[in-house]
Amino acid sequence: MQIHELQVTKKASRKRVGRGGKKGTYSGRGMKGQKSRSGSSQAPTFEGGKTTLIQKTKKNKGFKSRNEKKLVINLNKLELNFKAGDKITIQTLKEKKLIRKESQLVKILSEGELTKKITIENLEVSKKAQEKIEKIGGKVLNIKKEELSEKNSL
Repeated sequence: MQIHELQVTKKASRKRVGRGGKKGTYSGRGMKGQKSRSGSSQAPTFEGGKTTLIQKTKKNKGFKSRNEKKLVINLNKLELNFKAGDKITIQTLKEKKLIRKESQLVKILSEGELTKKITIENLEVSKKAQEKIEKIGGKVLNIKKEELSEKNSL
């Protein structure tokens, strides 16, 4: 056999699917129904028209912060629970049962009167409360706020 004796056979063209017309087919969409139509799309939560799980669940109103609230202690409580010259720290507040845990965040506010000289260490104190304490002769010893939050979170 020589090269001029070879016959070329025509290759059958592959059927092109999903392009409409009489020769096309369903292009992987199945036959009938909502999903087979063009432009059809459903939300991921769609459950065929019945009430979805998201709609059934309880909705809570409001907002809950992730940040822990500070426990407020006023000067009048310190007046009742501490003697003159005492050092007030998180440990002493726990011993006097003014707070439950040493990890609790505490802030001292200025409500009430203070007549005793006291020293406050490593606690957050409002400006007015600090003025009242220092006016009597007490001291407020604070470290940086970053260190304070680390110590309180332990």
